[in-house]
Parts: sequence; C-alpha cells; structure tokens
Amino acid sequence: MAQSSDNGAVRGVIGGIDHALVGVRDLEQARIAYQRLGFTVSPRGRHIGWGTANYCIMFQHDYIELLGIIDPDKFSNDLDVFLQTREGLLGAALATDDAAVAARAFKVNGIEAGEPRGLQRVLELPGGDVLPAFKLVHLDPSETPGIPAFACQHLTREMVWQDPWIHHPNSAQGLRAITAVVEDPSAVALPYARLFGFDRVRAGDGVVEVDSGTAWLRFTSADQLQRLHPGLEDVPDYPRPWIAALRVSVANVEVAAAYLRIFSQPFVQDSHHLLRISPEVTCGVLLELEELSE
Repeated sequence: MAQSSDNGAVRGVIGGIDHALVGVRDLEQARIAYQRLGFTVSPRGRHIGWGTANYCIMFQHDYIELLGIIDPDKFSNDLDVFLQTREGLLGAALATDDAAVAARAFKVNGIEAGEPRGLQRVLELPGGDVLPAFKLVHLDPSETPGIPAFACQHLTREMVWQDPWIHHPNSAQGLRAITAVVEDPSAVALPYARLFGFDRVRAGDGVVEVDSGTAWLRFTSADQLQRLHPGLEDVPDYPRPWIAALRVSVANVEVAAAYLRIFSQPFVQDSHHLLRISPEVTCGVLLELEELSE
C-alpha cells in the first residue's frame, strides 16, 4: 500500500482510463453480441506468446476490450480462473504516454507496481496482419482495490485507432463510468486519492466516486447496487469485490434504443438520457448507454 503521494504527482502521468476489459467464454459469440447492440467491433487480435485473443470496441480516446481464451494450453494471465466463476468486467487499463515514467512516478510516491513489460498482439486485418505493441505496468491489487488495473502505453496507436472502427451505429462515443461492488466503499477512498489526487475523490450516500480524468470509477456495496442501477431484474451478486457495470456515452440515446429494438435486444430506459442493458446479453456486464446533456 502506498505510504505517501504528492496530490497530483502520479495523476500527471496517468491520463484517465485507456480501456475496460471484459472477460468472455466464447470470443466469437461475444463479438456477435456486441455487434447486435450497435457497436462496431475491430478485427481480432491474438496476443503473442499467450493463449488469449481479443476484439476491441474503439472510441475516440478509449475502448472496450473483449478478451477470451483461444488456446487453453498457453498462458492466460489468470483469465481462465476468472471465467470459472463468471463472465464480465475484469479490470481497467490506465492511460499513460510513457510507461517508464509512470513506473518511476509510482515508485517515488510509494505505490507498489511492477517494471514496464512489453506486449504485442497480431491484429488480423483484411490486407494482412500487423503487430500493435504496448508497454504495461501492473499495479499491486492493494493500490486499486475493487478494480484490478495496469498502466498502458500504446507504441503503435495508428494501428489500433483506425477511423472506421470509432463510428458506431448506436452512436457510442466513449467510456463514462465503471462501477465496482466492494465490502466497504469508504475503504477505497484513500488508495484512489493517492493515485489520482485527493481532489478527485468524493464520497456520500454509500458510494465513493473517483474522477480518473476521463471516466468515473464508482464503488458501492452489494445492497446499494440496485439503487444505482434500477430497473433490471436478476442482477447477479458475486463474492466481493467484483466489477458490475460499465457506462458508455452516446450521442443520441434514441438512436441507440431504436437499434436495440431492431435487433430485439432487451433493455430498460431509465430516463430520456439513459438506458440499461441486461448482463444476460452483454457477457455479464451491466451496460448503460447515456446521452450527455450539454
């Protein structure tokens, strides 16, 4: 656990949430499921040296990664263990422009983290495979309670962010919030304040909210989850902590709703600006689409 941190010192090298990770048991079925929800899904990527592959839902500044196992005999970074219990949100990547600088900032501020490690994947494009590359710095779980996290530097952004992939029939624009269920929400406030700055953490009414600089991280108890996300039946309850919900901003919620109706996807409209999609059709994610008011 971190012992001290200059307010904002680490925040200066972390630019919010880079992407949210969703663990799925059947990668091809997950791709189809999210396409039916109105998302454009990029071509498949295979992690070099690992047994995992992904499809990504790209937005202008961040994305959702659908992550599955295609070779169970190879390293899966414990995805196999996670999938024994459930599908759904399994962690978040923090955006950084320089993994080495981020690792040093973590160390200087007493935040436990590993050294930068390289990762590549084979991105299967119609014109031939390309090799996006990344640098990752994994944080100790105690530093981001409730949401396993690592810092991610993209070395080949032009391969991952391609214009056709960031336009979605449901008008999706980007990550808005991630909600985790924890035993004691108040206990997560200090670790996240050390990471993002004390001015970016607020607590009240059984919820702790953290402004990452882009998407919000929200922490609540199991009995408060239904209050935060009303209207859906049979919302699961897993051993705490677990990550329950993902909110995505859309340009027009009525466009999103119309697309869901066309493909007979069940949802609940909470207001004129927000609709909620059942985890049954989103690979375990309580997914919300929100039109932001100007």
